[in-house]
Amino acid sequence: MFSIAQFRWLFLGNAAFFFAMQGQMLTRTIIAWDLTGEATSLAYINLVVAIPMIFASLLGGAITDRVERRQLVIIGQCLIMANEIFILALLLTDRLEFWHMLCTAFVAGCAFPFIMPARMAITATVVGPEKLQSGMAFSSGVMNLSRVIGPAIMGLVVAQYSATAAYMLSVVLYSTAILCMFGVQRSHSNTSGKPKEKLLADIGQGFSYVRSNRPVLLCLVFGLVPMLLAMPFQSILVMLAEQQWGVGESGVGTLMAIGGIGGVLGSIWILRRGDNASRLKLMLGSTAAFGVLLAIFVEIDSFYLALFPLLLANMCVSASQTINNASIQILVDDSVRGRMSSFMMLSFALTPVGVFPLAIAADNIGAANALFGACMILLATVVAFYLFSPTLRNLDGNIKIARAKAIAKKEAAAKAAQAN
Repeated sequence: MFSIAQFRWLFLGNAAFFFAMQGQMLTRTIIAWDLTGEATSLAYINLVVAIPMIFASLLGGAITDRVERRQLVIIGQCLIMANEIFILALLLTDRLEFWHMLCTAFVAGCAFPFIMPARMAITATVVGPEKLQSGMAFSSGVMNLSRVIGPAIMGLVVAQYSATAAYMLSVVLYSTAILCMFGVQRSHSNTSGKPKEKLLADIGQGFSYVRSNRPVLLCLVFGLVPMLLAMPFQSILVMLAEQQWGVGESGVGTLMAIGGIGGVLGSIWILRRGDNASRLKLMLGSTAAFGVLLAIFVEIDSFYLALFPLLLANMCVSASQTINNASIQILVDDSVRGRMSSFMMLSFALTPVGVFPLAIAADNIGAANALFGACMILLATVVAFYLFSPTLRNLDGNIKIARAKAIAKKEAAAKAAQAN
């Protein structure tokens, strides 16, 4: 995979970007908790990110299929970096207030729906259908690794220096991510040269494509389930660590690090499997296992013993999401890849939305009880999908057909290029 020069630059850029993003999640959580002392304040920040992500994701996907994708990523990342510089300036002048964090969270929520679909589409173009699942696994792996190293580094910087220093580091990392994108060639969809529809018409065509392609629809919906119901637990780890085990901020860093390690192991697991068939059983099984293991995690009284099911839970959800994302990318045509990637972005948007009811439940019945209930709902939903969706049960067959068509199309385009 790393023999592809463009993929190396894309991988390095992803690493810098996600290390900064994941690390700053911990920094913002600590600052918000210090400013308010309320779990709902964490939910508000996530909700302010989610609302623009939900609405802008549709626009971002359509634009990804119309413009040069590398430039779109660079512009979006510059906006994120400017956001960090703004908070840094407030920290340096000792003027930071909670509403400032809400405003910058909203800006970030507007930028991510343009960055992420374009990155996914570029990855698919760079590696091709033959290596797509491995390429997605590498991308997922670096994102999960960033969940370990990012919070660990930022936590260390905050503890040894200050939150101001953490924001300085994030600016450096975001700058690195921008520079790495210049090592990737310009990337257009295969609609280049065709007449452009109106933007709203492009968005409508995206919805029509999903409605007419039932395997894609089922994968999209199934991928949202764990992200909406159970993954929001990451945003209440501060509350869970304090109520369940009394381990404080240092315990939160440990929980996030263990979760990230589990995510990396899940990506390695998928990489070792390779780009072979039998995706359905692994996707369903790992999603169900995620719910079971997370429920066990919150019921264990010993903090250190609880880390083991947390590790396995994150390993399972990483495997499930990697397979789900790769399956969608194989099933869709490149002309709508940006719009389909934007629909996949809804999983990132709905995770913050899911924080809100989970945080309210945590404030009323306790973080552990709220998360246990969410896990039970997740398990029931997975069973319902398997029992009542024959399209999902035939996922492997649909992927085999779509992959064969994509490879044939690529070979035909290569022969045509040689002939010219």
